[in-house]
Amino acid sequence: MTQEHPFAEYVRILGKGRHGSKTLSQEQAYAAMQMILASKAEPIQIGAFLMLIRVREETPEETAGFVRAARESLTLPPDAPAVRLDWSSYAGKRRQLPWFLLSVLLLARNGISVFMHGIAARDDGRVYTPQALAALGIGECKSLTEAATAIKKDNLAFATLGHINPILDRLINLRPLLGLRSPINTVARMLNPFNAPVALQGIFHPGYREIHQDAALLLKPHHMAVFKGEGGEIERNPDGPCLVKSVYNSVAQEEEWPALFSARHLKDPIMDVRRLAALWRGDIGDEYGEATVIGTAAIALRALGEADSVEAAQALSTALWNERPVTWLEAA
Repeated sequence: MTQEHPFAEYVRILGKGRHGSKTLSQEQAYAAMQMILASKAEPIQIGAFLMLIRVREETPEETAGFVRAARESLTLPPDAPAVRLDWSSYAGKRRQLPWFLLSVLLLARNGISVFMHGIAARDDGRVYTPQALAALGIGECKSLTEAATAIKKDNLAFATLGHINPILDRLINLRPLLGLRSPINTVARMLNPFNAPVALQGIFHPGYREIHQDAALLLKPHHMAVFKGEGGEIERNPDGPCLVKSVYNSVAQEEEWPALFSARHLKDPIMDVRRLAALWRGDIGDEYGEATVIGTAAIALRALGEADSVEAAQALSTALWNERPVTWLEAA
């Protein structure tokens, strides 16, 4: 090849040396991601592109451009229902069970429609959302059309990224090959396929709270909230304070939620997903699990505007949990 590849421009902007390299503008990031998702960039270019950004971390402008292109690549069914809450799940759990799934079920059982998206289960010792949902008797949707049907029926649907956008899925699964996460992890969390007016995002590294928040300001969503969740999922850890950064009507805000316990709990040695349904039914007691479910749902209720303070959200979530239909997961 003697003529420069069109995508080489974006690699050059990022990698022109210590003094010559620059970040991408939002429009440049948008155009670059458009090319990637249209299969107009070579694999070696994509690898170089993602890792050059990873070295310094993505900027809010780059993130916003990537997310815009990714969202435009999706096609919703014409009869897609209105979804109130977007819930991303891309980390997996290895210290505690994914108790947050009971928070999602609690919201759905109380009339709040939720679309969940995440990665397929991996053989790496973590518990991922698809396998935990299966233990609760909830199947995985194979397309956005299937998800739309499930949401209409049950107020809840989950689909893996592979069934939403196979190219993004291949990119996010480059981590074992490259040894590092890439900006695609951030993009996937912010994808919001059904354009829900409220989106929650969980991160592991605290610095990414600001990236998500500032990118959301550029994208002008209705409302989003992001916090450092247990294991990187959208799950409030009741053993410590939780700083939630949000955007509401294009205004950045933050609130700190207090710890619910004075001492930290030990790692779950068993990670038996059957305990999720058992806790819902009241067959077992688990102070950590129950506090996590209630606390996580409280953050969601606050983001949804169902409560006007941290305390009111916690009280509402507690009431919903105490009034849950315990026989609902009888067969799980």
